[in-house]
Amino acid sequence: MSAAGGGSFRILLWIVAVGFFMQTLDSTIVNTALPSMARALGESPLSMHSVVIAYSLTMAMLIPASGWLADRFGSRNVFIAAIVLFTAGSVACASSTSLTQLVLSRIVQGAGGAMLLPVGRLVVLRNVPRDQFLPAMSFVAIPGLIGPLIGPTLGGWLVQAASWHWIFLINLPVGLVGVVLTAIYMPEGRNAGVGRFDVVGYLMLSLGMVALSFSLDGLTDFGFERATVLVLLVFAFALIIGYFLHARRRPDPLFPLSLFRIPTYTVGLIGNLFARIGSGAMPFLIPLLLQVGLGRSPAEAGMMMLPVAAMAMTAKRAVTRLITRYGYRRFLVANTLVLGALQASFAFMPLLPLPAMLVLLGCYGAINSFQFTAMNTVTLRDLDPAGAGSGNSLFSMVQMLSMSLGVTVAGALLATYTAHFAAGALGSAVPAFQATFVTIGLITTASAWIFWHLDPGVTGGGRGVAADEAG
Repeated sequence: MSAAGGGSFRILLWIVAVGFFMQTLDSTIVNTALPSMARALGESPLSMHSVVIAYSLTMAMLIPASGWLADRFGSRNVFIAAIVLFTAGSVACASSTSLTQLVLSRIVQGAGGAMLLPVGRLVVLRNVPRDQFLPAMSFVAIPGLIGPLIGPTLGGWLVQAASWHWIFLINLPVGLVGVVLTAIYMPEGRNAGVGRFDVVGYLMLSLGMVALSFSLDGLTDFGFERATVLVLLVFAFALIIGYFLHARRRPDPLFPLSLFRIPTYTVGLIGNLFARIGSGAMPFLIPLLLQVGLGRSPAEAGMMMLPVAAMAMTAKRAVTRLITRYGYRRFLVANTLVLGALQASFAFMPLLPLPAMLVLLGCYGAINSFQFTAMNTVTLRDLDPAGAGSGNSLFSMVQMLSMSLGVTVAGALLATYTAHFAAGALGSAVPAFQATFVTIGLITTASAWIFWHLDPGVTGGGRGVAADEAG
């Protein structure tokens, strides 16, 4: 296939863009549907966070392997397999009759979703001429920006107009068409010189992420004893430390330790991990509060999330000028403090009239968009071309891990505070939501200390790869 434009070239970009859209849409579309799904499955809405965690944690685990799989088995074959897995997982989700079945189906869906964006981005990188690469990547990225923003609204509308099953079934026709078009228009993309995969390093990081997530959620969701939770937590950190020792000895580790010699990358990566816990928790908590605590319908809750999406898109126009003027350290420290305060202020949401609620949601969308864009760009700005692939892959993994941890922490806090306030009826769960929002805000506020370690002279620009602002 010629990479130089034409109908085939445009179709290839559309295939990758739609794959990115499917992946990001399904990270948030379930949030508004969780109470309806809980009623259908005979579960409490406050215990449905495992549905979100299963998807994001699976993606975090498989993203590091996606590039190697594409080189080893061919981009086209892996992309088709990803669509098939994602679509099959979606159908299985819609057919689920228990929470366990739904969580397992979300794992399958997440396994497919994990490969859609990295492999699609690799296809564009290899088949687009250098002078067309930036507009091509911008075209591919736009649906990924839109997907997570419209997910809660679309999910609420589908639940109200049809049923929760349709938030998954809408992926079926898209997946079928995607498989056919990928088979016709996507190049094979096999790399004959691919090296050996760092299986040991991969297993250490993957099992470490799972153990960390289980340890945070164990007391409230699985009924683990405190000793078991402590063992899981120690096991998680032992695996992560073990990976660093392993990477020092291996000539071609999964993620080279040389990445951490770049100050902006190290601070940005750690800052992303902790600051995104709050940002990952909010899309889960807000629709639940609106429906479970305030009695809004799924459609109403979804429509009330529109200011978040609208202001997030609008705010991106101003963030570059602000970073250039104030520098990354001053901007990120101040913005993180404001973001944490806004997250904590959602504790007052049950007391606000509707117009004030919408203003609060809009302000949160704008400040959160500032945060994502600044964190993304400062993390990737100084990566050289040789480290761009592994650096971006590790960054993508941390993004999904922090989203999973955000929902895990939110679910654990909500369950703990619900028990503390002895909320027997769902309507009396409002104090638990309020305490959870305050705690989440404090976690985000504390992460400002990490960004304080950035060099004050770091401003816009850099020699490295462009950051994907999808968040």
